[in-house]
Amino acid sequence: MSIVNRISRVFYSSEEITFNNSSKLVFISDCHRGDGGLSDNFSKNQNIYFSALEYYYEHGFTYIELGDGDELWENNKLCNIVKEHYDIYWILSKFFNTNRLYLIYGNHDKAKKTTKFLEKNLFTCFDEIKNTEVPLFPGIKVHEGLVLRHQETDEKILLIHGHQGDIFNDKFGWLSKILVRYLWKPLEIFGVNDPTSAAKNYVKKERVARKLTNWVEKEKHMLICGHTHRPMFPSLGHAPYFNDGSCVHPHSITSLEIVNGLITLVKWQIKTKSDRTLFIGREIIAGPELLEKYFKYFH
Repeated sequence: MSIVNRISRVFYSSEEITFNNSSKLVFISDCHRGDGGLSDNFSKNQNIYFSALEYYYEHGFTYIELGDGDELWENNKLCNIVKEHYDIYWILSKFFNTNRLYLIYGNHDKAKKTTKFLEKNLFTCFDEIKNTEVPLFPGIKVHEGLVLRHQETDEKILLIHGHQGDIFNDKFGWLSKILVRYLWKPLEIFGVNDPTSAAKNYVKKERVARKLTNWVEKEKHMLICGHTHRPMFPSLGHAPYFNDGSCVHPHSITSLEIVNGLITLVKWQIKTKSDRTLFIGREIIAGPELLEKYFKYFH
C-alpha cells in the first residue's frame, strides 16, 4: 500500500469532530513522557508543559494530543510513567472530565490502540495517598486519526501522528521498538542518537515531511501532525501541512493553536524578567493566519 493510500485510509475511517470560528483548540505531540530515569527526555520540560496545560485549561481550550504522548518503546509499564508524572495526568484528567480531551496514538504509544490496554492502564490509576484505584480517563478512546470539519466552510483537516508517512516506523514498528528499548535507549545516555528516528535524523525528517505534503496536495485536505519533532507552519500559497513540533526540544515545547478561526504556532519556554526572576512564557513563532486562507489553496 502506498503512503498516500495508507494515510487516506485513516482519513476515511476516522471519527469526525465539528468546530467553528469560536472554537479554541490546541495541538501538542511527542511529549514522550517517561519513567523519570536518565533517558526520560520529557522530564527536563515537565514544568514548562504543566504550565502550558494550565494556561490552556483555564482559557477554555480543547486539548488534542497527536501521538507519542507516552514513551512506551523505552518503558513497558505505563503505570510507572503515570506515577512519575502524576501531576500531568491530573490536569489531563481535568480536560477529560470537561469533554475537552482527545488522544491520538503514535508509533511510540501504539499500544493504546487496544481497549484491553486502556482498561488496564488509563481507565483508572493507583492513588498512593488514598491507597486505592481512582478514575483517570474512564472509557476513553485513543484514535489513529481524527478529522476536524470546519463548520463555516465544510473543509476538513486530518489529524494524525505522522508515522504513517515513515515506512520503517509504521510497517516495521515492532523492530524499531526492539532496537530502541535494547540498543538506542542505553546508548542515548552516552549521547548516541538513533539514526532510524525521524526526530533525530534531519534527512529523514525532510523525507517524511515531503511524503506528508504529497498527501495534502493529492487528497486536497489540510494536515496537522507531529512525529518529526520539527515545527512546520507553511506560508500562504503553499500546501497546508502543519507540524506541532514536540515537547522534548532543549528548554522549550511547541504547540499549534486554533482560536477564532486563526492558526498559530507557539513556543513555551523559561524566560527572565528585568528583576532576574524566572517565569514560563508563551511566544508566537508563526501566525496567526486565517484557516480559510489556507483552505483556498485547494480551490
